[in-house]
Amino acid sequence: METRELGIAVVGSGRIGSLRARMAAAHPAVKFLAVSDLSADRAAHLAEISGADFSSADNEAVIAHPRVNAVIVSTSEHEHLAPVMRALELGKPVLVEKPIALTLADADRIIAKSESTGTPIHVGYAQRFKRRYLSAKDQIVAGRLGEITALTGRACNTRAQGIEILKRSVNATPVVDVLTYWVDVAGWFLEGIRPREVTARGHGTVFREAGFDVNDATFALITYENGAVVNLGVYFALPAHAPQLGMGVRIEVFGSEGALLLNDDHTDELLITNKGIPHAYIPGLEFKTAFLSSSTPGNWHLGDYWGPVADESRVWLDHLSRNRPCPMATAREARQTLEITLAIEESARTGTAIRLGN
Repeated sequence: METRELGIAVVGSGRIGSLRARMAAAHPAVKFLAVSDLSADRAAHLAEISGADFSSADNEAVIAHPRVNAVIVSTSEHEHLAPVMRALELGKPVLVEKPIALTLADADRIIAKSESTGTPIHVGYAQRFKRRYLSAKDQIVAGRLGEITALTGRACNTRAQGIEILKRSVNATPVVDVLTYWVDVAGWFLEGIRPREVTARGHGTVFREAGFDVNDATFALITYENGAVVNLGVYFALPAHAPQLGMGVRIEVFGSEGALLLNDDHTDELLITNKGIPHAYIPGLEFKTAFLSSSTPGNWHLGDYWGPVADESRVWLDHLSRNRPCPMATAREARQTLEITLAIEESARTGTAIRLGN
């Protein structure tokens, strides 16, 4: 099978950008790697640890580099638009982290540019690459659940991680930035069936006391055009010392011919130690007890990275270099997910049901 050589630009040298860069550096089709960040020092550090060929504090310099033919955008959520649009203008395929944007207008601009230039874009909803959700999708495609009639789920995490996200981008709320994963999973399981209405309620004090006008807890009911009902909730204000290194999730899917019960809480892997366990996302925060493998992107084990972000990165690079299938979220799927999460926020704020697709 013929392999296309890749030159990859990674825009944004934070935690996820660093992971993507190191995955790209290890891929056999990648012959050139460039990284950028608003901080030249951070970009240079990532270039050093990943073996990148070029680093810059100028995103344009890496996106437009003549040896780059595909771009990963791992900036903060509110900074996605400009580098994505530039890469699409140059005809370079894009992987952008979720959410695709923070407004529907920006999402529509991205979709229009992708379609007018014929340049593909995929969105990093990496939880699709957890084994349990891939297995669930398999069972749904095989018809073992029949017609899906209902789905329920909740995700929870600590206030420490929630505040870190909000400090990075005040509009990246627990709904828009976190519950979005499970809205995407629900839409993936109900693929081809459009959502029609959202009703949501929220409440909280923790984030408001920290200076953010954001709910600690939000729960929503999403109705689809075939009558299926999806109940999803997020609680992002557990105490900072709760032994979670990432999200705890439960998902249940019910159909006319069966059901799927998916426990993604990771409570089966508990480490207790006197030495302290560093939190990968929050500098300086250590635990004496922790649920292992609960880090949402994945985990370092024996010098390599394993988990959803690693698998997703490899699949995207395989897709570009060898034309292998790529079950990542498309821009239009990501736009639907964004529409739902924004409607959840609006419904929780106004106390009214929100019709979709008007």
